[in-house]
Amino acid sequence: MASFVERGYPETTIRLIAKEAGVSVGNAYYYFPSKEHLVQELYEQVQIDHARRARPVLETTTGLVDRLRVFFDTGLEAVGEYRRVAPGFLSAMVSPGSPINPLSAESSPAREMTIGLLREVVDGSSHRLPEDIAERLPDALFPAYLALVLRWTYDESPEQAKTRRLLDTSLRLFATALPFLRVPRVRGVTRDLLDQLADVRP
Repeated sequence: MASFVERGYPETTIRLIAKEAGVSVGNAYYYFPSKEHLVQELYEQVQIDHARRARPVLETTTGLVDRLRVFFDTGLEAVGEYRRVAPGFLSAMVSPGSPINPLSAESSPAREMTIGLLREVVDGSSHRLPEDIAERLPDALFPAYLALVLRWTYDESPEQAKTRRLLDTSLRLFATALPFLRVPRVRGVTRDLLDQLADVRP
């Protein structure tokens, strides 16, 4: 993890890590057969950190929009130390066939951790969504979270203010839409939209 932070994805190798850890290259490959396996470990560690940051705040936050803000804010905090080297990861993960693509089958353990935290956000809210909407929302919000992280990665404004503004606007729009989700026609269209957003997953 330290090598990823210091050197980024392209310059981190199993051989280099084995040398710094004082173990044989063969031993290192036994535990991590490829650099991609290291990235999957990184994804999981970041998500563990994300949940560790989010859960104490969620315990005292009841509104759905506020809970979503906690999720997104703590998610950006959890990846903060990797921002400088994030473009190197993105260039390697952008291919649909890449094993380190967050939507790949190989990335499913970390992805399910993220969606599980989103489910905690939705289920623990004082706002009672229609059941079919609440069921779909966590899966649909996962690609939205990835899009926010992508925007944050390339945001050169001071303290990534443009990304924060985008998040604020999106949450205000969501808050405005909430009262209408029980209207039958709006509910049906929303359900279809959530299904399509979640359909980016394999």
